[in-house]
Amino acid sequence: MRLRIGHLSTFYHTAMLLMADQSLCSGINAEIAWKLFGTGPAIVNAFENKEIDLAYVGLPPAIIGIERGVPIICIAGGHIEGTVVCGKSSYRGYPEMDRLEDILRQFAGKTIGVPGKGSIHDVILQQSIRQAGLERIVSVRNFSWADMVLEAIIKDEVSAAFGTPALAVSLQQYAGGIILYPPSLLWPHNPSYGILVDRVFLHDNTTLVEQFLRSHEAATACIRTDPNRAAEAIAAHVGFIEASFVRETFALSPKYCSSLTDAYIASTMDFVQILRSLGYIRRLISVDAIFDRSLIVRVHPEPEHYSRGIAP
Repeated sequence: MRLRIGHLSTFYHTAMLLMADQSLCSGINAEIAWKLFGTGPAIVNAFENKEIDLAYVGLPPAIIGIERGVPIICIAGGHIEGTVVCGKSSYRGYPEMDRLEDILRQFAGKTIGVPGKGSIHDVILQQSIRQAGLERIVSVRNFSWADMVLEAIIKDEVSAAFGTPALAVSLQQYAGGIILYPPSLLWPHNPSYGILVDRVFLHDNTTLVEQFLRSHEAATACIRTDPNRAAEAIAAHVGFIEASFVRETFALSPKYCSSLTDAYIASTMDFVQILRSLGYIRRLISVDAIFDRSLIVRVHPEPEHYSRGIAP
């Protein structure tokens, strides 16, 4: 039996830790075939083409896929509040400027970079610009690979970015950048990523999917309770980053858990409304069309751990 899993290069997703520490996968009775993608929308396309069975996806691209008929459903969480606003140190950010609208006004006539259209980072950026009334004076450039945004900032192709905590830490370390607005304030409880699965695969392989979720929860627990061990394992697996870099990324956006909380789901449903208003989807999608909590309540029956953060 093979379990085909789509993932991003985002190293604080449990995919990287599961690849780095095979002992965490010991309870999965299948050969795992990992497949790397550049963005969440690309993963949704892979589901549509029957190339993968399960994946790590931000909820907005998943909703867009569900609306167009891709047979996927979210069965677990993983991380919340994973979008950061960052840029060069020549700009001012929080707490010097405490309103996001004022921070964004600095980029009038300029361009902000973000991963692919329909990604969670893109949707948060588009909504933030719209709320500030800056649609006509701030440009957006989408990148097919999230990792390309850093290079674009360094080369002054874009002036700032909405992206992952890893992007923000990279900009700080390699280009003297700063965090302009922290993830905890940008959009509380936003569903950074969830575990999505093909509905037919879930129906036919429920036990296997539950086995994966138990490994996924064990990996989120490792990040929360032993972040140094997790960082060292991930750094060794990736090969070109230091454990201290991974650890700093955990600390910047420290809310990890596999549960699907009421707040996680409510935030996702806010995205449904916004996706429709932005024209990304044509109709509203119901909670039951997006989420199935039946397995995660068995795997994670205790209270949520997002709010606990990570160990010091």
